Amino acid sequence: MGVLLELYTSAFCEPCHRAREVVAEAQRLVPVLVVEERDVAAHAVRAEELVITTTPTTIIRRADGTEVVRAAGVPTLARLLTALAQAAD
Repeated sequence: MGVLLELYTSAFCEPCHRAREVVAEAQRLVPVLVVEERDVAAHAVRAEELVITTTPTTIIRRADGTEVVRAAGVPTLARLLTALAQAAD
């Protein structure tokens, strides 16, 4: 598949908890999906470079690192799976 999902979160963010649940379900359905969760406080430089201004933020990248989809907020499972399929093309 060659798709990476980056999930930017913060420690006390309730929507981040819900986003983690959706991402975990997507990973259960698509076992080859690589997920990297990054806390914005622990990865402040990276978050600033990517202009992450809200949590949760999901970024989906192709294997070559190209950003395909970026979305703030809690994704629905259907939208997340659609975005993953788009990135795999």
